[in-house]
Amino acid sequence: QVQLVESGGELVQAGGSLRLSCAASGRAFRNYNMAWFRQAPGKEREFVAVLSWTGRSTYYTDSVKGRFAISRDNAKSTVYLQMNSLKPEETALYYCAATIARVGELPKYSREYDYWGQGTQVTVSS
Repeated sequence: QVQLVESGGELVQAGGSLRLSCAASGRAFRNYNMAWFRQAPGKEREFVAVLSWTGRSTYYTDSVKGRFAISRDNAKSTVYLQMNSLKPEETALYYCAATIARVGELPKYSREYDYWGQGTQVTVSS
């Protein structure tokens, strides 16, 4: 069992930056692939970024490539999402998710994740 708690969401102006954090507790954090998803009002939850358990492999949805960066600190059992040049359409509830690592896989679908946080709200004003 893994418990995830997100933080760092707030109101920011378009073009601004935020860093989200997701603190994990429970079983060995280093054994999990970690991801960020987001859900805007009235829309389905969408994949944002994933980071492998090794920290060496990442994958981003096209719309955030070059602006967002996912990272992890295994010593602190925390995963981060650095978000730069934010856009109003990126206003959403941002979720952290975890799934046990399997060799060669970087899951990108929400159904592949076993553990979820409660989300942190990011609001980007125009």
